[in-house]
Amino acid sequence: MTVRGMDGHDAVSGSGTAGSDAAGRRAADDPVTTEGGAGGGATRALILDAALASFRERGYDRTTMRGIAQSAHVSLGNAYYYFDSKEVLVQEFYATIQEGHRRRAAEALQYAAFADRLRGVLHAGIDEMAPYHAFAGSFIKMAILPSSPASPFSGESTAAREAAIGLFREVVEDSAGGISETLARDLPELLWLAYLGITLFWVGDRSPDQIRTRRLVDTTTRLISRLLPLSRLPGLRSVTADIHALLVEMRQPTPQATQATPRRGSRAR
Repeated sequence: MTVRGMDGHDAVSGSGTAGSDAAGRRAADDPVTTEGGAGGGATRALILDAALASFRERGYDRTTMRGIAQSAHVSLGNAYYYFDSKEVLVQEFYATIQEGHRRRAAEALQYAAFADRLRGVLHAGIDEMAPYHAFAGSFIKMAILPSSPASPFSGESTAAREAAIGLFREVVEDSAGGISETLARDLPELLWLAYLGITLFWVGDRSPDQIRTRRLVDTTTRLISRLLPLSRLPGLRSVTADIHALLVEMRQPTPQATQATPRRGSRAR
């Protein structure tokens, strides 16, 4: 079965099962490279690199699967073999950014103090995203839609989201004191949400080298590190419980809207 890609071409749906047309293109254009074959990993990497270059140079909206295939020197059918659509490539982009963020954050995680660890990890994230600042706005327009698979809260983004929260969990768990056990369980997710807010600010930051975002990171780090010890005070423990309850509520799936059936004899309005 095939589905219509975002650039208007038929894409392969499912987990590697091609439609007849796409299968014919693969057989004719690239008979050796198959998923799991010797050249599969290299071909996948070529396509991803071409997509990232296109995102960076042309932006999301102007990038097409056909253009990606041409840049990677593979057939269009082969490009769809590995990536069903641009949305799937966006998830690969998220994974690439997350891997780079973790590598850059390794040095910051050697510090003992929470403030130093958090500041370093936040700056590392901005460093990793820097080459993509010019087209980040086109991603935000897509990712901000609740129904978009590119949303950081979508099911498709689960792996990238959990990896990001896991990085902030490392910031919290191995830092030196000052954080209550009750707050520590929710703090990684709260820090990730704060990081999303910083990222949104960074997208619109037109200052040289996004210096305003750098200042925001430093100020946010100071504020959070000063507030954390307050969570141990008896009068503020209920606030910590309220924060936990709020996060639990946020994690609940959104109920599907249902159309009410009018009762017999009632008039529709």
